[in-house]
Amino acid sequence: MRQTYKMAIAFLIIVGFLPLILNSAWLAVGTTFLIYAVVALSQDIILGRAGAFQMGHAVFFGLGAYTTAILNVHFGVPIIYTFIPAILVAFIISIILIAPIIHLKGDYLLVATIGFNIIFIQILQNNIFGLTGGPNGIFGIDVVKIFGIEFMSQMAVYYMSFILLILTLFILKNLDNSKYGRAMFYINKDTIAAESMGINVRYYKLYAFALGSGIAGAAGSMFAVQYSAVSPEAFNVVQSIMFFTIVLVGGSASLPGVLIGTFVMFVLPEIFREFQTARYLVFGIAMILTMILRPRGIWPVKFGNIPKFLIKDTK
Repeated sequence: MRQTYKMAIAFLIIVGFLPLILNSAWLAVGTTFLIYAVVALSQDIILGRAGAFQMGHAVFFGLGAYTTAILNVHFGVPIIYTFIPAILVAFIISIILIAPIIHLKGDYLLVATIGFNIIFIQILQNNIFGLTGGPNGIFGIDVVKIFGIEFMSQMAVYYMSFILLILTLFILKNLDNSKYGRAMFYINKDTIAAESMGINVRYYKLYAFALGSGIAGAAGSMFAVQYSAVSPEAFNVVQSIMFFTIVLVGGSASLPGVLIGTFVMFVLPEIFREFQTARYLVFGIAMILTMILRPRGIWPVKFGNIPKFLIKDTK
């Protein structure tokens, strides 16, 4: 685990200096990578750590983005004051939606969360209360202003996203070292054994959903800042599938794995953009081969000295 965090520090140092050598186009790609990495890491809390099959994560990503957009465009709230509401809205809505279905397991929970995502997109497209802008979304989101200073450059947004990623990694580090992280691991590997140890499975799974959704809401707010606009298609079921796939391809509960998975899913296609349609064919084949050759992900987590009776089907 220590080796993992040393690598994370080295990664952050490299990412911190990248804007010095990237042009504006690749800086925008880098910012998107940072934001989507945060969303993927928040998905990993739910799927990789708590073992809950969640395929509607784009809902909470979108809630954060639309909260910032609505508060800023319709109510004139400065961007800096919309970050906390974006987190709280995603956090609270996740509890309201997930609490009644938290007892569902496997495919049943997965299908239910897909349903939430479909409903969410329909709400956005129908311009509920005249706030969501319908299919076109919301445009004209303001720039971040702190003490009257505008942070409107691409580099400024990049470093704000970079700070958000650092905070997310800090939360995950503390989570893994806490009783909550250990409880999630036990629940993931053997629910019956976890219950026999006195772990409240329902509580810790709901905690994972709430925490992951809150972080996704923060990323959504930053997404709105980056593009100065939000629209429904950015938060549809396909996006949820992508976040779900990132965790599986990279490696569940593996920080390097999730970051590599995000790079593979969102940055690698940009590198081969000149090949147009063919790049998706190669990309799809590569994903299939990865799951065949590396079923636990590109960078699977090492379990160390975890009791064997709590580790099931990890080979």
